[in-house]
Amino acid sequence: MSTGKNFLVGIFDDEDVMIDAISKMRNTGVKIHEVYTPFPVHGLDTALGYKPSNLPIAAFLFGMTGTILALTMQIGMLGFDWPMDIGGKPYIPLPSFIPVSFELTILFSALGMVFTFFIISDLKPYKMPYMFDRRSTDDKFVMAIDLDSNKESSDVLTQVLKENGAVEINTQKID
Repeated sequence: MSTGKNFLVGIFDDEDVMIDAISKMRNTGVKIHEVYTPFPVHGLDTALGYKPSNLPIAAFLFGMTGTILALTMQIGMLGFDWPMDIGGKPYIPLPSFIPVSFELTILFSALGMVFTFFIISDLKPYKMPYMFDRRSTDDKFVMAIDLDSNKESSDVLTQVLKENGAVEINTQKID
């Protein structure tokens, strides 16, 4: 016996109809698994009830790590390991450390954000994502509803999708 997940997939032609359907379905207590669109849709994250991302906090922490590492490296090298007396200037000239510190801050923020995004999004080079409908990359808007996590039956959810403007509805099982 295979233990897979059952999904009800509603396909929409128009993004505004889909946003209205999401709002109405969430108000009735339907849990939507995911929505797939061919392009970014403004307001979709709020319609689905997603919380704001914590990626800016991660970016700040990665940037601070880069800044601290750059300053520690430069102060350690020029102040303690190999102090040079250049024109009577101090061994630790902080204004001349600004360009290297800035560059390492940007480098650590950018690379840290990329890796954090991949980890949060569960994107792996060896993992192929499941596509509920290939047309979601062209011109259709796809809403996937996990039937196992909703208390309503498949027939009730199909009727709700039809009432809210879905042009095509099908069920799919993912193993």
